[in-house]
Amino acid sequence: MNIDLLIKMTNEISAYFAAEPDAEQAARDVAGHLRRYWEPRMRRQIIAYYAERRGAGLSELALRGVALLAAAEPSSTAPAAPL
Repeated sequence: MNIDLLIKMTNEISAYFAAEPDAEQAARDVAGHLRRYWEPRMRRQIIAYYAERRGAGLSELALRGVALLAAAEPSSTAPAAPL
């Protein structure tokens, strides 16, 4: 799938969860949504993008959500979650 579309979709998902007052919970919700509703190759692609480009183009919340997703994936070689 086109990475630009995955970035756009991830940012839209994070915009939905941005209303959550607890920022950490919002990041967990983004990661949970990606885990539940995205097919494995979409998740692998966004995690690989995060690892290679440090999530350039992702909103702050989307970046934190993808970092949590990457940390939870057993085969992920992505770096640890950012600050």
